[in-house]
Amino acid sequence: MSLSFSAGAKAEICRDFPSKRCCAVAQAFGVLLYCNTFTSDTIRIVTESREFAMLLPKLFRKAFALEFDEFPSVEAPGKLIFQISDPQKLDVIFRTYGFELGKMLSLHVNLSVLEEDCCKLAFLKGVFLAGGSVTDPAKGYHLEIATAHQAVARETYTLMEETLGFYPKLASRGGSQVLYLKQSDLISDCLTFLGAPVSAMGIMEAKLEKELKNKVNRRCNCDEANTSKVVDAAQEQINAIRLIRERNLMDRLPAKLQQAAFAREQNPVSSLTELAAMMDPPITKPAMNHRLKKLIMFAKEEI
Repeated sequence: MSLSFSAGAKAEICRDFPSKRCCAVAQAFGVLLYCNTFTSDTIRIVTESREFAMLLPKLFRKAFALEFDEFPSVEAPGKLIFQISDPQKLDVIFRTYGFELGKMLSLHVNLSVLEEDCCKLAFLKGVFLAGGSVTDPAKGYHLEIATAHQAVARETYTLMEETLGFYPKLASRGGSQVLYLKQSDLISDCLTFLGAPVSAMGIMEAKLEKELKNKVNRRCNCDEANTSKVVDAAQEQINAIRLIRERNLMDRLPAKLQQAAFAREQNPVSSLTELAAMMDPPITKPAMNHRLKKLIMFAKEEI
């Protein structure tokens, strides 16, 4: 069963396990503030992401040196539920974040836990893993994170603005506070920051594909069949380059092919003639076409 776009982004993020305990504590904090239940009686984390489910036990061991009271097999179908109800374990977790078990009126983001930039990043990763989702860009542009805690949402809003340099939107929905982004470039930047560059590239590719199609539609005086071939060829080239980058194979290419790949990435709607003129030194249109075909052949061989 193939992963959804959102699940794929979370799987990417889960590959980068915190190397320092402070970052593990920060990431677990993001998870707890955006999970299903975080109270003095119970911690309950529900997820459908197998990668996140495999990360959670390791994360809690590194952050708190404790195990979940209840945890599922990652092979189990459907939603996976992790739970802690042992008062001693809950006390350890609450004290880690400066909270006193049974005496806290409302949850909030304790910024003293997030003093370092690496910890702020780790926290936002945990936030997205527990409470985030992103729409398949083929259907639309929408990234959101949701929590039941109003103060937590407001403080996360401020942290995202300080860390990412842009403001998300904030809305109430069915008792939850939702932070969301709807601009493709901001969503791509956010996913890149969180550690999901392949998913971020997928956002931009979808945008480029739409721009290509829109440009084709505007060129109503062009031959429809030929234009369609140009768009399909350009998209095939971009897809091949994406595969090569995903598998970290760009360094294996000759310098001439790397130059061609970079030019196509940066100029997705340019013609072969225009791309050929960008080479150093400039080459002919047939030579440029040959280089791009070599990139496609290389990608197919890797598949």
